[in-house]
This record gives sequence, structure tokens and C-alpha cells, in this order.
Amino acid sequence: MSATETPSRSELTPLDWAFLCMEHEDTPMHVGAVAVFRPEGAVDRDRLRRVLAERAQRIARLRMRLERSWLQPHWREARDFDAAEHVYDHEIPAPGGREELAVLASELIADPLDQRRPLWELHLITGLADNRFAVLMKFHHSLVDGHDAVEVGVRLLDEFTDLTDTPATPPPNPLDEAFGLIRRPEKLVGALRGTLSKSSESLGIAASVMRNMRIPVQSSPMHASTSPARRLALVPIDLADIRRIRSRHGGGTNNDVVLAVIAGALRRWMAARGEDSGEVPVRALIPVCRRRRNQPRSGNNQLSGFLCELPVDEPDPATRLASIRDEMSSNKSAGPLRGPGAFPVLAGRLPQVLHHVATPLVAQGAPLLFDTMITNVPLPTFHAALDGAEVAELFPLAPLASGHSLSIAVSQFRGTVHIGVQANRAALPDLEKLAEALPQAVAELSDGT
Repeated sequence: MSATETPSRSELTPLDWAFLCMEHEDTPMHVGAVAVFRPEGAVDRDRLRRVLAERAQRIARLRMRLERSWLQPHWREARDFDAAEHVYDHEIPAPGGREELAVLASELIADPLDQRRPLWELHLITGLADNRFAVLMKFHHSLVDGHDAVEVGVRLLDEFTDLTDTPATPPPNPLDEAFGLIRRPEKLVGALRGTLSKSSESLGIAASVMRNMRIPVQSSPMHASTSPARRLALVPIDLADIRRIRSRHGGGTNNDVVLAVIAGALRRWMAARGEDSGEVPVRALIPVCRRRRNQPRSGNNQLSGFLCELPVDEPDPATRLASIRDEMSSNKSAGPLRGPGAFPVLAGRLPQVLHHVATPLVAQGAPLLFDTMITNVPLPTFHAALDGAEVAELFPLAPLASGHSLSIAVSQFRGTVHIGVQANRAALPDLEKLAEALPQAVAELSDGT
């Protein structure tokens, strides 16, 4: 950028701003992923860092820095931006397995992003077994949702570096919009109808949220005092097993089966801890992306969600799956703009100035509405490589809400369901037991016992 150019600017929506207002030193609000690569030859760390930095430099969204304001916070392209300052490298100790990778990644994911700089980091991790390397990606949730994180991550890969950027859209001028409505009465009538419809919709969401709040069970391992320390578990599941289970048990979706696997794993894990699963309800927030394909971009986050009761008290795995399938089907029939899980829609309709005061307080009340978040990040099917090294595994990571012990992110990539579990280390020192219970829950559903 030359000295005479004006940096581009784009607007934060109220929901984008809400994710920033939720952030606390102990509850960083970034999404992430751990991608493991399989190179054919020796790993050149310096070259990989240069490749990542050069490709990130060309992505407009990664050049944007937050400019705070009570009335209209926005993104503005950072002057003298150098992507290399956001790319770090690390080497893990032998034997360089998935466990050692998870330990290092848990330390890196725990650190909040520096809000004085563009809100992202890339961490190159070498020293893995079989000459592999990994890249940990961190993007603040105000900058991207899961859909956008995939889009940005894909543009770092060999096959997609020539994709062009979508120019940043300046915020609309309210006066121009007002005069436009006055000059065209039919547009004014339509706008009023839309406002009334949204008001009714918002009141319905708010009422549903209030009705569904409950006091969390104090002894539940799903809730704990907030802590900055993290643990990660990275668990691969064979997609063919998920499909066989779905076929054997009468259909539904792959995500229904994954939710049933998680419910079964939580039940086993609680039993190993001596917990009575009949006394520990587990309600999951299932985020839903509302952006339609080819829809013009309007802000970064366009989210809603469903709430799903995970039947951890049910001993029969087939019955657990049927219960989850029925509940998720009912949620989808109602749509993403109804029910208590749609509270992100409500947050997106509040003025930014209210988020300064209300959102930090509301975030503390997340356990009143749900016990964990389980997000499914859709990935395209394609050949993916970085500097010629093929992607072997791709584990997504979801932020951990205040007062929660556990968040789970799932992605389906090239024949494998990758499950990334992020936990409060102080609350869940036995996370490896939950990780071991996930494939056991798959076997349980496969056997039908």
C-alpha cells in the first residue's frame, strides 16, 4: 500500500462485536484448527514459514485490524502490515505423536490474540513422527465464523492461492437509506413489515430463551470455574463406521450419529468418574450457519443454533441415537430462527453499544442455557496440500464458553471424521478418558449392544 492510499474499511455487525465483548483473558474467543501434513521429502521450516506468510499477506481479511468505537467499531486495513509477524514455528519433542501435538497445541490455543493487531495467528509445528508437520490456525470469532475460517484456510493451500479477494464493503449511509425509503413508498411499507416481523421473531426467541433457562447441576463435570489452562484431544473416527451406523439404525444424518457417539462417550466417561449420568443432564448448543450459498457477504458471522438434549442417561445406544435424530429433526423443521438456540440471531439485532455492557454479563450465564457446544464444520472434498505436502488430518477447535468445561468441534474430511475436544484443564484432568471413550462409543453403536 502506498503512502497516499486510504486503507479499506468494513463494518462489524452487532454479532461480530458481541464475540469481542465476550472475550476475557481466561475465555479467548477464537476458533482454530490443527492441520497435519504429509510431505514427501525433508521439511524446510524456513521455507514453510515464508510460504505461509506470503499467502496470508494476499488475503484481505487477514490484513484487517480492529478499530474500536462505542457507536461503530469497524475493521480497517492495517498500514505497513507484515503477515510474517503472525507466523510462528515450534518443534515438539519425540516421539512426535498425536498426544505431543495436542499438548503443544493446547498451550498455544489458550493464549488470547493481541487485539492491537490483526486478529489471527499461524503456528508451524515440526518434529512429528513420520516426517510430518502441522499448522495450528487461530482466527478470532469476530473476524470469521466456521464457514469463513475454512475459506481463509483453503486460500493458504497450493491449489487455491490465485483466488481473488472480495473487496471490503463500506458501511451503508443511514441517511441515504432513509431518503431512498421516502422516495419509494412501497419500499418503506416493505421495510416496516420486515421490521415488525423481525421484532416479533426476536420477542419469540427471547421468550424461548427465558423459558429454557435452568439452574445447572452443581456437581456436573460439564461446568467449572473459568480457568486459562487448556487441554486438547484430537480424535479421528472412520467415516465408513459412521455411515454404517446411520444405515443400520434407520437413516438420519452423519451429524446425528456423531452426536450419539459423543453422548455415548460422555456416558462412559461419567461412569468412569463415578458420576451418575441420570443426574447430570447434558444440553448441547449446535451452531448453525445461516449464510446461503452465493449470498452477498454482510458481516462475518451469520449464525443461529439449536439446543439438543444428549440422552446420556439412556443405557441403550440405539435408543440414544433415535432420540437425538428425532430432536434434531424437530429442530430443523422449526427452522434456525425459532427456539432458544437462536439467541445468536437476537444478539445480531442488538445495537453495538448495548453489547459493551450486556454481553459480558450474559456470557457468564451460558451454563443456564446449555452445558457444552458441539459444532460441525463443513469441509469441501478436494485434494489439499501445502508446498506439496498433502493434508493428512484436519481437526477443528471451538472456543470454550465461560463456566463450561468442554467444547467439541467436528469436521468430515476425506474419509475421516475429525473430532477436536477443548477442555478446561483444571476441571478435566482426565480428558484422555473421554478421548478413549469416543471410539468405544462408535463400536457400541456398530455392535448394537
